[in-house]
Amino acid sequence: MDKNVTIRAAGVSFNAQQRAAVPSAVFLHGFAGDLHTWDAMWSEFGENLCALRYDLRGFGRSTGGGGEPYSHADDLLAVLDARQLEQVDLVGVSMGGGIALNFALDHPRRVRRLVLISPSLVAWEWSEQWQLMWRRLTACARAGQLDEARRLWWQHPLFASARASDAGPALYAAIMRYSGSHWLQDNQRPALADVERLYRLQCRTLLLTGAHDLPDFRLIADLVEASVPDLLRVDLADAGHMLHIEQPAACARQVGSFLDVTPLP
Repeated sequence: MDKNVTIRAAGVSFNAQQRAAVPSAVFLHGFAGDLHTWDAMWSEFGENLCALRYDLRGFGRSTGGGGEPYSHADDLLAVLDARQLEQVDLVGVSMGGGIALNFALDHPRRVRRLVLISPSLVAWEWSEQWQLMWRRLTACARAGQLDEARRLWWQHPLFASARASDAGPALYAAIMRYSGSHWLQDNQRPALADVERLYRLQCRTLLLTGAHDLPDFRLIADLVEASVPDLLRVDLADAGHMLHIEQPAACARQVGSFLDVTPLP
């Protein structure tokens, strides 16, 4: 059974759920999501999964800190230290995948295995098309039109496959829960591009991608596959960006096989 916990670390109260007394894996959600965007995949494992999932800083029910510069990877380190977890498997989707990868590069001894689902990359140079859509979103939010910004994010091409799937309502609810705070002001510290040091990644890595994902994310995945020494890539032909909610059973099988966790029959 999942236990609701509050983890106070790095000046933030992180809202979290923990399954098992000592979690062996930590799950990191994507932008405008929260820990509940893992619900469908978590249910595939039942009590076989020993893991922790939490709302990232400023998302879900976690606080946003005091406006000081921060990094999500530093927050992750503080969370692991607060829970006395010396080494874990990391599972991240989209932005959460970029955070997990960044953390594994900075703290290789703290990561046993790494699962990247449609990952982003820290300091990635996004395409002009992506930047135009992002500027429209943030302009709406900063003009006080947060509902319109959420609607635009929900209608983003990134989520085309998810909107058309059974996961559509859950994704819509997650986006509508998002406070929009990172569109208004995001104090993440500038960082060097992780693409330049992918070859340094030491841990075994599983890369899960959707054949219908956007070009930016397909390119990121291709670069990760070409650069990371010990990597297995699985490309799901009928999926887009949100594999873990579009095809939770297939995603759970791949993750479970890699992490030695058996999904429920």
